[in-house]
Amino acid sequence: MSFVQKPLFALDSDPVFDAPFPSTRFQGSKRKLVDWIWANIKNLPFDNVLDVFGGTGAVSHFFKTKGKKVTYNDNLKFNWQIGTALIQNADTTLSDQDIEAILTRHEGLSYPNFIAQTFHDIYFTDDENRWLDQTIYNIDNVLLNPMAQALARFALFQACIIKRPYNLFHRANLYMRQAQVERSFGNKASWDTPFNVHFRAFAAEANAAIFDNHQANHALNLDALDTPTGADLVYLDPPYLNAKGVGVDYRGFYHFLEGSVSYDSWPDRIDYRSRHRRLKPLDSPWNHANTIMGAFQAIIARHRNSIIVISYRDNGVPSRAALLELLGRYKTHVVEATRSQKYVLSELDSHELLLIGY
Repeated sequence: MSFVQKPLFALDSDPVFDAPFPSTRFQGSKRKLVDWIWANIKNLPFDNVLDVFGGTGAVSHFFKTKGKKVTYNDNLKFNWQIGTALIQNADTTLSDQDIEAILTRHEGLSYPNFIAQTFHDIYFTDDENRWLDQTIYNIDNVLLNPMAQALARFALFQACIIKRPYNLFHRANLYMRQAQVERSFGNKASWDTPFNVHFRAFAAEANAAIFDNHQANHALNLDALDTPTGADLVYLDPPYLNAKGVGVDYRGFYHFLEGSVSYDSWPDRIDYRSRHRRLKPLDSPWNHANTIMGAFQAIIARHRNSIIVISYRDNGVPSRAALLELLGRYKTHVVEATRSQKYVLSELDSHELLLIGY
């Protein structure tokens, strides 16, 4: 086993396919790090890749621009819809007619009012809640193409996020948007921009990201430990636990988006004891200090025959040393690269860590 302290591989040339990845405000996105990640792995021998914790799809989309066959996975349904829209999708875009159909109140349809009733005065105004009920119903029932539905949901997620303080659904804090006070953060102009305007803009960004790289790319909605084996390269970007063992709960942060994807069953999944109407909690080994190392070991063992690339931070749980030792059990060579990175909502200076086992 060999440990290398700096990247082995040189920066890549221009992309094979040029399609801009949409802007994103989701926490944990690797959108700004994809060139650095690619610089460290581009000379490894792989034609297909499995992205186990696909998230926003930024890394999968970048692999797709490089002509790789990509399998995107995420256990959250709203993220899976992003992967379907931007990774699996090769040629479907939202037409002007599609967008008008989504944004129009159609006569003869019986629109629900679940969001308006359930989330009053929590995240959005009453008018905005009614707009969301209508728009989600139109996406689910007026659009007929599942790929177009996924694209529309992506645009809707983006519109919801940009109108939220902190870009999250972790608090019942509509008052922060509405208070007439001086602000040192946020963008009140974006908060006050109508949903229709945001939706059209994000639909255009999504359309621009669609391309065919002539590979059979797929998006999956599986638990990480159920992902298919056999990929040339497996990329792991799991939820991060800080040094105190406190994790990033993406399902908790974006529960509103997760619920919206399964609108009809949403009422049965809500924890009504919570002030902000979160989903009933689900346990995960990736969110606890006493179980995350076992989860890492299980996922690495599962994909032991693939090149394994791990994105993490250098000050988390498990530690850098523990992850290096674990990779070394299964791989002859372990390559390490670090990059200074400032994270939103964090006061600490941290380093992005990239570990490559082959």
